[in-house]
Amino acid sequence: MRAIDLFCGAGGSSLGAAAAGVEIVAGFDIWPVAARVYAANFPRARFHLCDLATLTESDIRVIRGDLGLVDLLLASPPCTDHSPARGAKPPSSAGLDLPWCIWAFARVFLPRWIVVENVVQMRRWHGFRAFLHALMHLGYCVRAQILDAVDFGVPQRRRRLYIVCDREAEPPEIAPRTPHTPVRDVIDLDGYAYTPLYTPRRARATIERVERAVHALGRDVAFISVYYGSGPQWQTLDAPLRTVTTSGHFALVRPDRRGGHEMRMLQVDELRCAMGFPASFVLDGCTHTDTMRLLGNAVCPPVMQAIVEELMRCA
Repeated sequence: MRAIDLFCGAGGSSLGAAAAGVEIVAGFDIWPVAARVYAANFPRARFHLCDLATLTESDIRVIRGDLGLVDLLLASPPCTDHSPARGAKPPSSAGLDLPWCIWAFARVFLPRWIVVENVVQMRRWHGFRAFLHALMHLGYCVRAQILDAVDFGVPQRRRRLYIVCDREAEPPEIAPRTPHTPVRDVIDLDGYAYTPLYTPRRARATIERVERAVHALGRDVAFISVYYGSGPQWQTLDAPLRTVTTSGHFALVRPDRRGGHEMRMLQVDELRCAMGFPASFVLDGCTHTDTMRLLGNAVCPPVMQAIVEELMRCA
């Protein structure tokens, strides 16, 4: 079973599919940092550093002639213009319409399976129904399903839309596989340096956020302070982590054994595990900002592995 990965980023979808036994033939992305990370982790796959929106049908046919037949098309188009995380900034029509690149590749490659991942809000896109109908017109049976990474062994709550397409059968429903894993399982309580909660450089808003959590949870409890989102801006270590974003703003707070508290930010190794990537996944040579962008935009590999394994089982 051979696959290509459009808008591949760091390669979470590719990693999950490879774990299911798929040969990853090629990745496609416009970002040079993603190209470098993808090449380091998938050295046998070709990488196309390109703007997929500019490729013509003729260009795609040349790529198909070069790569050969594929069975599976993976795609995770940028979610910024679909996501409420963009705030008051209006969505870009060009960004919203990037899923049509998937249709263009599907029309030329005609793989048996397609799996598209995006934020749940993609369903509100003005072209969503037309996109699904266009895939159906190519002969695909289509199932759109919302899956939470926490149900597939990932220690993080991350609800995403998965559009699964099959040219030969109705796509299966993907059922939860595992019990939920707490964030405690992927953090190292003693492996990194902490700083006192009360320091002259600490933002007042951060101190107040931690103080509210201490009031709610008690003074003797370690917890995660969350720098974004609505609702309580903290969580216990016995729950899965809240959704990892490109900012990665989670702080680990613990009693300092002197009657106060100390804190540090969660580190890349911890967030990589919270996304379901193995410790062996290479992120070397990236700035912290680029690393967080790669992780926060990634597909959790165990979720894609479960989807592809189910497709193969039902084939």
